[in-house]
Amino acid sequence: MISVEVENRSGVEVDEPGAVELAGRVLRAEGIEDGELGIAFVDAQEMRTLKRNHLGIDEETDVLSFQIDGREALPDGVPRALGDVVLCPQVVGDEWRWPLAHGLLHLLGYDHGDAMESREQELLA
Repeated sequence: MISVEVENRSGVEVDEPGAVELAGRVLRAEGIEDGELGIAFVDAQEMRTLKRNHLGIDEETDVLSFQIDGREALPDGVPRALGDVVLCPQVVGDEWRWPLAHGLLHLLGYDHGDAMESREQELLA
């Protein structure tokens, strides 16, 4: 079972059930049936701080991913902690689906490039 915890710290209303549904669909399409995932919606200032602290770039962005286990082999009985995807509604607006799928693919080991872009298009078609 995929367990998704959503936290909205953005100050704006977001489609939390839609985000959970999309996350589950993307993860299952990638062969992930069990795991824990966090999705956080944050305001522009928090996103800027996260990007500065973790990537050394002082700007806000649409999505950041913080991978924990990804697709790594785990010992029997150890739950898979996929990691966290952080989205900024002030940057993405109502178009949060692509950034969420993008962030999830990063958690699963995808890097920017043609393979990732192709997979995003397949998942969101």
